[in-house]
Amino acid sequence: MSEERLVNIESKLAHQEQLLIELNGVITDQQAQIMKLEEIYGALVDRVRAIGAALPGDGSQDERPPHY
Repeated sequence: MSEERLVNIESKLAHQEQLLIELNGVITDQQAQIMKLEEIYGALVDRVRAIGAALPGDGSQDERPPHY
């Protein structure tokens, strides 16, 4: 194997390693964002359920009137 070819392979490997490090950082950031969004989503679901439970009525608002 020639010296030039070996240097070329080593250079490509170094670029691959750097790209892998960068992609790992992106994935780590995305996972943190997903976890934060899941937390926000859970809080919103809890708030909507609480609001729904606090509304007056027995659910008859969704029933059709007798003339239909």
